[in-house]
Amino acid sequence: MKRLLLLFAFLITINQVQSQENLPTDYLSKEFHKGRREAFRALMPANSVAVIFSYPERVFSKDINYNYHQNPDLFYLAGYKEPDGVLLLFKENQGSDEKYNEVLFVREKNANREMWTGRRLGTDGAKSKLGFSTAYNGKDFKDFAIDFQKFDKIIYDKISTDLGKDKSGFDLFGLLETFKTKAGITTENEASLELFRTITNSLREIKTPEEMVLMRKTVKLSCVAHNEVMKAVGPDMSENEADGIHAYIHKHYGAEGEGYPPIIGAGANGCILHYGENNATKIDNQLLLMDVGSEYHGYSADVTRTIPANGKFTEEQKAIYQLVYDAQEEVFKICKEGTPIQDLNKKSKEVIAAGLIKLGIITDPADVKIYYPHGCSHFLGLDVHDKGNYMGSLKENMILTVEPGIYIPANSKCDKKWWNIGVRIEDDILIKKNSYENLSAESPRKWDEIEKLAAQKSTFNEMKFPKI
Repeated sequence: MKRLLLLFAFLITINQVQSQENLPTDYLSKEFHKGRREAFRALMPANSVAVIFSYPERVFSKDINYNYHQNPDLFYLAGYKEPDGVLLLFKENQGSDEKYNEVLFVREKNANREMWTGRRLGTDGAKSKLGFSTAYNGKDFKDFAIDFQKFDKIIYDKISTDLGKDKSGFDLFGLLETFKTKAGITTENEASLELFRTITNSLREIKTPEEMVLMRKTVKLSCVAHNEVMKAVGPDMSENEADGIHAYIHKHYGAEGEGYPPIIGAGANGCILHYGENNATKIDNQLLLMDVGSEYHGYSADVTRTIPANGKFTEEQKAIYQLVYDAQEEVFKICKEGTPIQDLNKKSKEVIAAGLIKLGIITDPADVKIYYPHGCSHFLGLDVHDKGNYMGSLKENMILTVEPGIYIPANSKCDKKWWNIGVRIEDDILIKKNSYENLSAESPRKWDEIEKLAAQKSTFNEMKFPKI
């Protein structure tokens, strides 16, 4: 029996080693994550410790979880992608004999659980693959010798409260309870939360060269997907089918999925800002608004194109589309270091308000918010609405979206010829010293260029499936 168990364990180990072949080779390196920890530590006040937890797993249905998505801050600092983890970062070296300034606690290796739910790094993997000198299993956090009371500052993010818990005592719930007990936390300290945000905002709003490689790729493959739908779309296509083309192309190029639930809205559905059903069975001769961006190795694109399903804009559609395009072009002109971020939104509102007045849709500039109710820009990166200081000014190597839009639902107080026209154009912009780079320029924005691309055939047009 003992020999059988040893053989079984050996086979599992061999299988896991073999199964790790043919993985992508362009993940962020352990050196990148170490550099981010050093940058975070440089911004910490003297005699402080930062505590960063993994995100919880979430139930999809009964005993099935959603695909896991790590806390972007923990991924950014550690490269760790699994649940039930916690990272401690110290401003100064700790320990008397062996000095350390960081500790990562991870899920314990478990051959039986890994057979069911996938490989775990364990402490050895945290050291060899993530570059940590000091790593422990989560169960060791409870007895880990740390006196939080000796630190002048304990820096942490908002603590989750809606957590499930297992019987082990060292899942995420257990780790959080241990932390609160060790640190004597009964209510969250607003100063600690604000300091954590300040540091992570400062770091993540500026993209490093390593991050830019992934950002360029995720935006580029998103543009390829948008272009393919432009060629494949027709009045008989469903919203869901257009969604599927995006998803297929993202996966084809190695993306893990989408950075947010895709918005694929035809006609009236395009006037719903965060429409998510994507279930209209026919687009018909309407505009199709597609707000879809891939997530590639943690980094999200955010690209929106609005296209005519039959390949040609009507005069009314064209007028609204051109106005949104003009607003975007005016915002681009001020996309450079030093411009207050709030000015991007202000400029887009001014242009669209003037244009809507000229078209007779509104008479008061203040009413622009009726048909353009959202902001123009947000940071982009590990989160689709990434961290950054929105009250500051643009800096070199920031990436933001520029996404003006106009949405005129049925029964609006304007001529009904405008009803159910929804247009948004969204591009991902890299800020430079004296200019900008449109990372998503590969997908056409001008109305005539869209019509020209729509006249081409897509490989998806040739696909034939059996009737069911």
